[in-house]
Amino acid sequence: MRVTVERAALLRSLGHVHRVVERRNTIPILSNVLLRTGENGLQLKATDLDIEVTETVAADVLDAGATTVPAHVIYDIVRKLPEGAQVSLETSGETGQMTIRSGRSRFALGALPEGDFPDLAAGELPHSFSIPASELKQLIEKTQFAISTEETRYYLNGIYFHTVEVEGALKLRAVATDGHRLARVETDAPEGSRGMPGIIVPRKAVAEIQKLVDDGGESVQVELSPAKIRLTFAGGVTLISKLIDGTFPDYQRVIPTGNDKRLTVERDAFAKAVDRVSTISSERGRAVKLAVAEGRLALSVTNPDAGSATEELDVDYEASALDIGFNARYLLDITAQLQGDTALFKLADPGSPTLIQDRDGAPALYVLMPMRV
Repeated sequence: MRVTVERAALLRSLGHVHRVVERRNTIPILSNVLLRTGENGLQLKATDLDIEVTETVAADVLDAGATTVPAHVIYDIVRKLPEGAQVSLETSGETGQMTIRSGRSRFALGALPEGDFPDLAAGELPHSFSIPASELKQLIEKTQFAISTEETRYYLNGIYFHTVEVEGALKLRAVATDGHRLARVETDAPEGSRGMPGIIVPRKAVAEIQKLVDDGGESVQVELSPAKIRLTFAGGVTLISKLIDGTFPDYQRVIPTGNDKRLTVERDAFAKAVDRVSTISSERGRAVKLAVAEGRLALSVTNPDAGSATEELDVDYEASALDIGFNARYLLDITAQLQGDTALFKLADPGSPTLIQDRDGAPALYVLMPMRV
């Protein structure tokens, strides 16, 4: 194989594919990126057996061929080459090495044969639709923080995507929960998504999709089955991922419907006040107490080791007085996702979940379990 490729284009593609490669691997071939010449240039592929990312970069192909080299090593080499450089990649059949040349720099990397490289065959993907990249980005960004990291409840280790009828209109919904908080965001369902199975996209794939959406174009092509998903981004990047084989819990049961105490607060001022008083809180507890009465909210934290902190805010609240505690970190995570100037809290009592939104009917809805304070 002999190809010449522009450093910037190669670096961008390596940046997309090398991220799925785990730095520590018991299977040597999984540490490598597959480089294969094709009609449109040089194809790069990497996998961890759960996710596979493929991209083709424009290249001047002198001799066709394929090989695999350590992904993180080649990425670091190309990253450190000067801007505007041309990079020559060459393999010689006898040595099983790849030579990388650019200007006066020359590197020789150990290679493994392409025949050993696993292929994450997607199989039949009967459901296909296109979604605006901005909408997919919003569904992920506003729910990702609530994904559970508890491996025993593996079915919560991702975002649950499904379609649902809401007042006669079909919506595509993304839901994530860790048992303490729940995030639910919806958008108009793309044409072709009706009848799709509910799928749980795992945490690592979600993180990769988010980065590729940031780099991508205007729309993303989605194909899926109950077991796999394939996303094709503008620019020719393709991501295939296995889905979590499990049943997502009936999240609708934990979304309260009878919370009649409405608290409206200026979002930015509230977030800053929570951040300030939580400076005193213990790392383990991080509990902040909200004492709400007509027109007034008092935030307080008491830590036997560090002292106490209080702050008051003017709010819109007309129900009976209520004291309730929350994890400060969770409050800040949720308020960071809200887009309006205000935050609407729908409260019931100190032991019941609270509903948080920008406003009534907003596409994003959050549920937060209280803490004892």
